[in-house]
Amino acid sequence: MYGGGNTFDPITDTKQATEDPQKLQEFEARIERGEKIEPSDWMPDLYRKQLIRMIEQHAHSEIIGALPEGTWITRAPGFKRKLALMAKVQDEVGHAQLLYAAAETLGKSREQMIDDLLEGKSKYSNIFNYPAFTWADACFISWLVDAGAIVNQLANSKGSYGPYCRALERICVEESFHLKYGHHCVIHLATGTDIQRKMMQEALNRWWEPMMHFFGPPDKVSVHTEVLMKWKVKMSSNDQCRNQFLDMYVPKILELGLTIPDPLLRKNPETEQWEYTEPDWEVFKKVINGDGPCNEERLAVRRVAEARGKWVRQALLKPKTEYVTPLA
Repeated sequence: MYGGGNTFDPITDTKQATEDPQKLQEFEARIERGEKIEPSDWMPDLYRKQLIRMIEQHAHSEIIGALPEGTWITRAPGFKRKLALMAKVQDEVGHAQLLYAAAETLGKSREQMIDDLLEGKSKYSNIFNYPAFTWADACFISWLVDAGAIVNQLANSKGSYGPYCRALERICVEESFHLKYGHHCVIHLATGTDIQRKMMQEALNRWWEPMMHFFGPPDKVSVHTEVLMKWKVKMSSNDQCRNQFLDMYVPKILELGLTIPDPLLRKNPETEQWEYTEPDWEVFKKVINGDGPCNEERLAVRRVAEARGKWVRQALLKPKTEYVTPLA
């Protein structure tokens, strides 16, 4: 969903997935009929591995994604904006909990997922490795990054794995409120003073290429897309999601008097596909592999949070017998 992912061997894993041809045939027939696969059902190893990779990456993205916006809670303009942003960040962390729970049904513990994130073994969305310099950056994230996420998540909520679909249905309901909040913030800046409009335009200029990266590499080079769509884990390809996002939001951006920083951007009337300047995919690879502007900073914040919360987890997990009952 977000590009990148854990390392796997397509050849070896495909062999493992086809070890039992009869079960595989029955499994694929269920998916074709539109049935949901549940944790207790038989599934190919590759299906399980790809789901874990995708869901935990999504969960990590929700946790890390709360950080650039979270830094603006105390600096948001006005009390209502502060309250709204605080509620939004709280929602994003809650989304991560839903997703970790869905991934745990596939056999990987939440503790292992968190450890893999902090050790740099698991990836998360490229777009959360950029700094939010101004309030307009936070507004861009709340509107357009969440808009891109909804494009992905609405499609995948119709997918084949039950726990993931049910988590996405709830997440999309809450994200729709985030979208309205972000849109309202952007409207306020884009129709405000010259300084406010300039600030919003500069944020759009900074974030446009990361936003184009957000949906993942082109279908022709994507490692995971084919198998994910075959088993209806992903319901739309990277390019389809990117095109849908442009369809929905380019008119809204232009309507606000903002300029999209791509002189080649146009919709081909014959193919109904958007044409645009191809983003630098080498930059995407660097960021997704840990060499972006804020990768180290974002993981460092999470490591500190993990360390500070350790005593709480230990206290919750201790058997009751270890506690001394107070005297009456």
